[in-house]
Amino acid sequence: MHICFLCSEYPHPHYPHGGVGTFIQTLGRALVVKGIKVTVVGIGYTFDDEETSDEGVRVVRLGKSRWPKLSAFQHFYRLNSCLRNIHQTDPIDVVEGTELSFAFLEKIPGVQYLIRMNGGHHFFAKSENRGVNWWKGFQEIRSFKKADAVVGVSRYVVEYTSEYIDFENKKKGVVFNPANLERFYPADPSKTVKGRVFFAGSLCEKKGIRQLIQAMPIVKEEVPAAHLVIAGRDTIDRKLRSSYKEYLKKFISPPIKEAITFLGPVPNAEIPAHIEKAAVCCYPSHMEAMPLAWIEVMSMGKPFVASKLGPGPEIIDDGRTGLLCDPLNPRNIAEKIIYMLSNQEEAMAMGRAARKFALDNFSIERIVEQNIQLYQSLL
Repeated sequence: MHICFLCSEYPHPHYPHGGVGTFIQTLGRALVVKGIKVTVVGIGYTFDDEETSDEGVRVVRLGKSRWPKLSAFQHFYRLNSCLRNIHQTDPIDVVEGTELSFAFLEKIPGVQYLIRMNGGHHFFAKSENRGVNWWKGFQEIRSFKKADAVVGVSRYVVEYTSEYIDFENKKKGVVFNPANLERFYPADPSKTVKGRVFFAGSLCEKKGIRQLIQAMPIVKEEVPAAHLVIAGRDTIDRKLRSSYKEYLKKFISPPIKEAITFLGPVPNAEIPAHIEKAAVCCYPSHMEAMPLAWIEVMSMGKPFVASKLGPGPEIIDDGRTGLLCDPLNPRNIAEKIIYMLSNQEEAMAMGRAARKFALDNFSIERIVEQNIQLYQSLL
């Protein structure tokens, strides 16, 4: 079997990447171990083509367009040519991509096209109460029409998206994202820094980092040792037309200025060490499809405060494997953090239960078998 992933975020040692790229790398390597051929094709970070091998995963990065206004069409043209060439020499069985991936792809006869829903344009536009961009909306609907099958990374993303796009006859259920249980090991309690609150994620409104910062003065009143450490790359806010990090600084009052540390972009391989030092991790996202970062925290058995919105209740058993907060309410976020910092035994018990849940539900062994069964069902 030969699986081809369409992904421009596959981890590169010199460039940042997102959760989708991490997921494909983890799954791709595991599929190779099972004897399945895996190719990843995407648009690279430079103008030059690049081909590498990552533990048996063939990674093809096509040079990006030199013409920004025509980049979308040029990229699809190059992806089409690349897929045809690969298929001629090493026939592809399944091409997998995210929601927008197939809009302008020319389907190769005999190849199955699978959308893995990680949260597309309609999903986030509606959940964030902003209008659907007609061009992106058109592409997404067109992509779903071309797909032969659709699978979601959570029940929530499937149900929510199906309210806006019809793919009922293509549904293939839900397959969770896997956790890298080798990289995200059981945390050593002796390395915990008292009062440390850790956040990892892009600096943008939907990740809830603004409300988390607004919660810190309340936390500091109850737990003077509290200190927030933020790991994540800055973004340019479309409405503000400026750095979101600079915008966040407006909410940092002098009394808590020394209690907030921005680490900037942190490679995924270094995240476990930061999680291990945290007394509690808090990721109050406004909306997620299936956040890999949450699973990573749970895998390490750390006290965790997550968002009650989106797939939160699918992942966190409130009060048993972590606490769910209202991500739009800084006071509620603060209350959950304070509880974790003030009730160490209960917090650690939730962390242990979270790790067990992660082992039972997100192990790569379990998830890779589910994916193999999915691919076989398509063929």
